[in-house]
Amino acid sequence: MIYTLFLILIMIVAFLLILIIMVQNPKGGGLSSSFGGGGTQSLGGVQNTTNFLDKSTWTLSIMLLTLILLSNFVAPKVNIVNASSEIENTIENREVQDTPALPVEQTATTSLKDSAQ
Repeated sequence: MIYTLFLILIMIVAFLLILIIMVQNPKGGGLSSSFGGGGTQSLGGVQNTTNFLDKSTWTLSIMLLTLILLSNFVAPKVNIVNASSEIENTIENREVQDTPALPVEQTATTSLKDSAQ
């Protein structure tokens, strides 16, 4: 239950992080230029918008990393001991088939005869 909650939170934070990154423009345009082309009268100014997007990116990145690390601790654990003992039981309970090994010379001559035919 808690693991599912972590997975949902990771998906939401990842989606928000994608949106924030897509809004930014590395040349200074992005969201700040769409609200007036760099005037200080719109949405607190270009500098404030850039600072908000930058802080949002870092905050969401840290949240995503933290959620991923914490989800590792609440992930359901698989009982590995049973899996290895099942393999050991299979190996111990298998039937050994007695097949006579052919001498190397006989095998070589048999394969030469087969290839000649």
